[in-house]
Amino acid sequence: MPWLQVSIATTKDAYTAIEETLWSLGAQSVTLVDADDKPILEPAPGETPMWNHAVITGLFDDRLQPSILREQIIQQLDSDQLTIEVTPLEDQDWTRAWMDAFQPMQFGERLWVCPLHLEPPDSNAVNLRLDPGLAFGTGTHPTTSLCLSWLDANLNHKNILDYGCGSGILAIAALLLGAEHADCVDIDFQALQATRDNAQVNDVLDHIDTCKPEKLPADAGYDLVLANILSGPLTELAPILARHVLPGGDIVLSGILNEQAESVREAYSQFFDMTTTRELDDWVLLHGHKPE
Repeated sequence: MPWLQVSIATTKDAYTAIEETLWSLGAQSVTLVDADDKPILEPAPGETPMWNHAVITGLFDDRLQPSILREQIIQQLDSDQLTIEVTPLEDQDWTRAWMDAFQPMQFGERLWVCPLHLEPPDSNAVNLRLDPGLAFGTGTHPTTSLCLSWLDANLNHKNILDYGCGSGILAIAALLLGAEHADCVDIDFQALQATRDNAQVNDVLDHIDTCKPEKLPADAGYDLVLANILSGPLTELAPILARHVLPGGDIVLSGILNEQAESVREAYSQFFDMTTTRELDDWVLLHGHKPE
């Protein structure tokens, strides 16, 4: 069905009043989008930060009159100073729209990530097939892209740990590129299920084990550990992840902003020779080698 989309630009002191007004007038959904493009990536424990400026959007049945809906919002908020836009929004197959936007992507020289509904551009390449309907990582984000490109150029490892596996894309790529086994760890059960589903699609399910962090044996050792999460958890996990890397092995860390890279590097430098830094947009990948 078509919709009426109401968009209101405002500041955080008015968020609650506007949300409540939109719901009370029959909104089917209400969303907030940052108006200043300042992402909140790592809030402190117990903190729920809010953007200073946002656009609040409500979706309404298109049978409502736009002018009447606008006037009702102004009356309930008791303000005629707000910028309120009411526009028609045609219905569409949103899943199909996302699938159409997800096209095959190449990482390095050999590796392609291809959605299931499209044929790989190069049948002789290393083609990782992925269901774009599953969340947790498709390769489109710079942090994942950095890791996939690193794997294409550097993988000569047999036993892999993917810590914070999400969709399993990194572990599956490593297996397709020649690794023999991968353990995939995540705190989210749905991520572990997505990893198994994607592994089955790529015919590597027999080479993958999944578990939550507390189930990973403390003495498990790997010649490559991958961790694409965030800088705060990466820093806290340094001793644990270092313990899982065998002497002579490697660690690859991603999910790190430029300004966070030095602090993460320092946390790992006591365990590894931190030899490589790669950057893409505002994101950084760190690589370390563990002395034998």
